[in-house]
Amino acid sequence: MRAAAARYGTAGSLVLTALVAAPAHGVGDAPPSPEDRGTAVAAQRAEATGIRWGACAKAEGLPPFVRCGTVSVPLDYARPDGEQIRLTVSRGKAPGKDGGRAVTRQGALVYNPGGPGGSGMYFPILGAMPEWKRIAAAYDLIGYAPRGVGRSAPLSCQDPKEFTKAPTSAAVHPDAAEKRERVARAKAYALGCAARNPGLRHYTTLNNARDLDVLRAALGERKLTFMGASYGTYFGAVYATLYPSHVRRMVFDSAVDPAPEQIWYRNNLDQSLAFERRWADFRAWVAKHDETYRLGATPQRVQDSYRAVRAALARKPAGGKVGPGQLHAAYLKAGYYDDYWPARAAALSAYLKGDPKPLIEQAAPEPRGAAEEENGNAVYTAVECNDAAWPTDFATWDRDNTSLARVAPFEAWDNAWMNLPCAFWPAPRKQPVDVATAPGELPPTLILAAERDAATPYTGALELERRLAGSVLVTERDAGTHGIAGGPNACVNGHLEAYLLEGRLPARGAGCAPHGEPKPRSGERVAERPRAL
Repeated sequence: MRAAAARYGTAGSLVLTALVAAPAHGVGDAPPSPEDRGTAVAAQRAEATGIRWGACAKAEGLPPFVRCGTVSVPLDYARPDGEQIRLTVSRGKAPGKDGGRAVTRQGALVYNPGGPGGSGMYFPILGAMPEWKRIAAAYDLIGYAPRGVGRSAPLSCQDPKEFTKAPTSAAVHPDAAEKRERVARAKAYALGCAARNPGLRHYTTLNNARDLDVLRAALGERKLTFMGASYGTYFGAVYATLYPSHVRRMVFDSAVDPAPEQIWYRNNLDQSLAFERRWADFRAWVAKHDETYRLGATPQRVQDSYRAVRAALARKPAGGKVGPGQLHAAYLKAGYYDDYWPARAAALSAYLKGDPKPLIEQAAPEPRGAAEEENGNAVYTAVECNDAAWPTDFATWDRDNTSLARVAPFEAWDNAWMNLPCAFWPAPRKQPVDVATAPGELPPTLILAAERDAATPYTGALELERRLAGSVLVTERDAGTHGIAGGPNACVNGHLEAYLLEGRLPARGAGCAPHGEPKPRSGERVAERPRAL
């Protein structure tokens, strides 16, 4: 069932009586739910309070020009005067100038990088990059940490040291004993997470969308300009469905398939299948550059080299910390971003020549990041488990992933183990929102997608375009990077600027040639940078 939407009045004030009397979106004359009323109350309060901007906490690691503040939202929107949680927010203020030329300021651009569990607090610093300078000149760049993330009422489901314990195994075709052990571990995680977090059931996509409307009000924006990547596209689409009249412009970068039947079990199976194709793309690139890496002149030979490294690490973990599990996690990033390919190939090559240091540098867990990693995983699990029904019988998971692993072994079981706590989740599940808008109900929106994206397969972008009337999809053809806005493709960035700065969209079916493949380099270190999740 589609959730009802609260309705707001015009700029400057929220007319609560009109909100309460307004018909619920998509459900005829049904009265607003308690959550709808609670969202209206919270937004009215936030509009009156605003955000007090000041220096950012040292823990955020942001430069002085970025200012930070907080926004209070109800833990439970059905009880808007009950327990409140604070969301941390960051801002890079628009100068109103592009070089020496004055530009029209266009308000706030709010960003979410996905996850669930990702923080967008870093977003304002992207304004200094050439790809973002024109947009940053016109918009205040607003990042924030959604509920549960970072310092926004953080969730934790286990000891971070336990979560990042290494080395670990990663069987491609697990036996019965490993499956029993993994089931027991998933049950313990689900029950432990609920015990540690009494308000766990309130960490949902629906509440993320409600929080976004409260943030809009706190920023003093009558209508929201928003860009979401990956999971951020899903709760952005939920927001657009609930509050279409509150939308000014929206960019969906690397779109999740929003069909209710896909949320979330089917989407994860489809993701594992897509990662197999992207893993093949990486191996083909490495084989093409065999003169540099000597890992094999065919994709199969490269696969053999990878298997040899995995087997060696199972016998003797590199540096005592990098086993098959850490190897897989590091090389999964090559499925997200092709700019990792040279460093990952160089690390495999060096290891097989007797030098494990590059592999240890790239794959060993970083103790200083343990709490952040555990927090991100806790939020991811809570939101996805709370959002929808999952199979509760492990026999279903076993059947589906055993079958999938025959054709997509790279990610199938690893993805299953990550999500298995949802089979035993104690909180009540919700029915996903039926994302859809009628013609004229929502302003035109922009969808960006790479045709070979593994994390959010391309079919999801097509489905989102079908469901949001007036949206236009721009495809980066024959490319697979996850999160393409503000990246190396000038054509994609041109469409992004035209839309955000001028409200201009291309004709349906627009596409861009792929960005250039990475150049082979050996012995390099990889520099981490903020990513869509």
